[in-house]
Amino acid sequence: MDLEHVINRKMELKRKAELLKSELMKEVDIHFNEFVNNLIDESTVLESSSNIYPASAEKDSHRSRLRPPPEHGKLFVSRRSLLDELFEVNHIRTIYHMFIALLILFILSTLVVDCIDQGRLVLEFDLLVYAFGKFPIVVCSWLCMFLSTLIIPYAVFCTWARGYKASSHRTTRSLIFGTLFIVFQMFIIGFGPAYIVVLYDLPPASRFILILEQVRLIMKAHSFVRENVPRIFSFTKEKTAVPVPQLTQYLYFLFAPTLIYRDHYPRNPSIRWSYVATKFAQVLGCLFYAYYVFVRLCIPLFRNISQEPFSLRVLVLCIFNSILPGVLVFFLAFFAFLHCWLNAFAEMLRFADRMFYKDWWNSTSFANYYRTWNVVVHDWLYYYAYRDFLSLFGRRFKAAAMLSVFTVSAVVHEYVLGICFGFFYPVLFILFMCFGMLFNFILHDRRKGPIWNVIMWTSLFLGQGVLLCLYSQEWYAQRYCPASSATVLDYLKPRSWTCHFHMDESRSDFFK
Repeated sequence: MDLEHVINRKMELKRKAELLKSELMKEVDIHFNEFVNNLIDESTVLESSSNIYPASAEKDSHRSRLRPPPEHGKLFVSRRSLLDELFEVNHIRTIYHMFIALLILFILSTLVVDCIDQGRLVLEFDLLVYAFGKFPIVVCSWLCMFLSTLIIPYAVFCTWARGYKASSHRTTRSLIFGTLFIVFQMFIIGFGPAYIVVLYDLPPASRFILILEQVRLIMKAHSFVRENVPRIFSFTKEKTAVPVPQLTQYLYFLFAPTLIYRDHYPRNPSIRWSYVATKFAQVLGCLFYAYYVFVRLCIPLFRNISQEPFSLRVLVLCIFNSILPGVLVFFLAFFAFLHCWLNAFAEMLRFADRMFYKDWWNSTSFANYYRTWNVVVHDWLYYYAYRDFLSLFGRRFKAAAMLSVFTVSAVVHEYVLGICFGFFYPVLFILFMCFGMLFNFILHDRRKGPIWNVIMWTSLFLGQGVLLCLYSQEWYAQRYCPASSATVLDYLKPRSWTCHFHMDESRSDFFK
């Protein structure tokens, strides 16, 4: 009895110890998060008040004092990307290993199917070759875009700034140079890439490269002018040189993984080239991952759907069958671009602020998801669309300011998809402006608890299925059901609603 009593006592103490451990870990996690957040806030305040720059900028400290960061603007601090920190935890790294294992299974599945169907190993990546076709045109076009963005906005701004104080017609001078800058943004960098895409009939991936770079350079040029013009207006020292940024600072900004201009950013002391190579290898791996997702999950799906006329039944089945590949592409796009690509460039430039995203996967509201999914773009929209709107019309119009931000974002997204796919089908615009706005107000920041996170993920998964299904159906319909006439209505009406075609071609021909 004594031995049994001792054993029971030990078991009871063990259960209490485990319960205490669980409660203690929860408290430590809460307090640690609060401590880190407070530490980051204090460091940003200290950086703002003391205006300290890294050692590489100390030799130019007298210029930086003339051009402090704007009041209440974004402050850059040295910090790592969240996934880099999470991957140091074995439990989180295992999820990454699971995705690698799934890629291996996709590759084996494709090879086995090819061996059965073709009787041999088919190692051709015809889909990738097609998607990135006419790449020399892309490279030449990008060089022209980049050089024009480097030279023209900088020359226009410097010419205006150096003669502004001495000019007797400052308003007229500002209007003339402002018009030149707007003409450059709209017609040279704005119209040129879209014209090249249509003229040379570039394939989809090549189109995405050019159009996304076009949008990025437009946002970069706007930020450079927007951040520096107020400095010229407020500069009053007549005998001191006008605080015009150096060309090297603007050049660094054009490559830096941020859309907010600063003369200086926090910099790391060295470059880890092994880290750079790893990130670029992961980008390449994500590219092949997406290839196998389309080959194994998308093309067979839409080959079967194409045998039936468009109906509600076909649409519902298509949407739910598209959720899995849509979610995989969603994760791959996030990991490849926002984590790997931006971190690789940040490392090569020794750019120390790696907060390109936050823990958006823990969001319990769409308002928080929009703020944390893509911090790079959100910062630009917040400071140059939302904040500037409020500064012009007053803080009473917060709802209108938010609507303007949603509108700008939705229009740009729809422009990118419309140019890159070659047809107008505003599915993303409707989801963004209707359901996105609705969820932003319904699933707001006061929504807490796990159930709201489940609702957010369910909505995201369903949205990815809708996007992949509808855009893929329209893609095939545009190529295999030519328009009966050339009226405006024929271009605006989705062709997949009335198109019914039979596909007997091979996999690559079907996708093209």
